[in-house]
Amino acid sequence: MSTTDVRTHRVGTTLLITIDRPQARNSVNAAVAALLSKALDELEADPGLRAGVLTGADGTFSAGMDLKAALRGESPNIPGRGFGGVTEVERTKPLIAAVEGFAVGGGFELALACDLIVAAEDAHFGLPEVTRGLIAAGGGVIRLPKRIPYHLAMEFLLTGEPVSGRRAGELGLANRVVPTGQAVNESLLRAEQLAANAPLALAAVKTVVRAADGVPEADAFAVQRTVMDTLMASADVREGMTAFAEHRAPQWTGK
Repeated sequence: MSTTDVRTHRVGTTLLITIDRPQARNSVNAAVAALLSKALDELEADPGLRAGVLTGADGTFSAGMDLKAALRGESPNIPGRGFGGVTEVERTKPLIAAVEGFAVGGGFELALACDLIVAAEDAHFGLPEVTRGLIAAGGGVIRLPKRIPYHLAMEFLLTGEPVSGRRAGELGLANRVVPTGQAVNESLLRAEQLAANAPLALAAVKTVVRAADGVPEADAFAVQRTVMDTLMASADVREGMTAFAEHRAPQWTGK
């Protein structure tokens, strides 16, 4: 899929999704949100795709909500899917954020909605909404205190001050911190690594992690038992065991 605002490109079993509005620092308006949502649908629906990488064009991840479009009455939110059509979607396939330059406001929230974050060392992560009379309502207020210690999260949320990609790595927000210009390449390598694993198992991990969020352990284990029953009945589990016994790489079918 190729449009003026969002591009998708297949790299092996990975779908590379690029927000392409460099003239607006890859900010999200209604059109971008609709196209990002469509790209995620493509990722989910295609059995040949195992993971996605989300990034921005020309060295900027995303400056978040397009304030000029918002003043015109446009919404960057999609009902049931959240900011950019990304932040409230329950996906079965892993999504990696490849962050170069600014990931601020909703841009940071897009990254927080991903499963892994790869950041350039001089990237900038921030939630400046309070400086505009808003809060980080695309997941920032909800997710950030779960990802890093409370007081550090509150510093982001209450001051609006950004941190570098290097600092994001120190805080545990980024899985990998790489030299400038290498975030996409590193993310594609990580996606290739994920694609070597069983797709049903990857989806099961995401399901159980979501189910365990904020509920008693007994409830989480109940969900996990149901998920495991489904996994154990799958052809991929038998294939994984057979491949191990035969000292070969497994051939996953997702069934």
